[in-house]
Amino acid sequence: MNSERNKMAPYKTVKPGDGHTLPPFRWWQLFTRSLLHLHLSGEDGELQTWSVDVRHGGDEDGEAYVRLYRNGVNRAQSSLPAAFPVPGGTIEVEVSGYGLKRSHYVRSDGSEQQLVPDPASAEGRRARLQQTNPALSRGVGAASVIVLLFALVLGVPQAVEQITLFPPIAENVGTFYSPFTLPATANVGLVLATLAASTERALRLRYNRILDGGFFGGDD
Repeated sequence: MNSERNKMAPYKTVKPGDGHTLPPFRWWQLFTRSLLHLHLSGEDGELQTWSVDVRHGGDEDGEAYVRLYRNGVNRAQSSLPAAFPVPGGTIEVEVSGYGLKRSHYVRSDGSEQQLVPDPASAEGRRARLQQTNPALSRGVGAASVIVLLFALVLGVPQAVEQITLFPPIAENVGTFYSPFTLPATANVGLVLATLAASTERALRLRYNRILDGGFFGGDD
């Protein structure tokens, strides 16, 4: 299982950190930053807090990095996707165009667990909704899946039609006519609904290559 995942996500080179302190999470960073934590026991048995900090907008060079902290001190950084060695295993982090795809602690025996979102982050607020109102949380999650399924059913045929209208393709393959033709305003609404649905799923670290990375190109 891990070997198959690694083939799909070639991890980048991990660089040493510079020792700076983990900046506090600010409310205006809700949709541009992800911060998650993991509590582990070190070799001496002391409890350690490992944190991963992802700035989705990227650094000054435009590339998004993930930084690893131990007890609030920067220990390493990497471009994405990333795999950081920590006591007993690795922390793996991957992103899509909508947010986090994966932030898991993978133990040496292959078992894994998701890191816990910081309460101030968007992921943490979504997790709190799941804890305080599980019925509403399930309803929102189901609505997201329904929206994405509708987007596939309605959007893909229209996209194929536009591709086959291109003269070289039409001459060699023929033209496909979509059974669905939505007005421009409806297509804009469909795109916005799809973005919202995939973002909601990313806040729960839910990702499916077809639903979230398909028609609208949410894969990284």
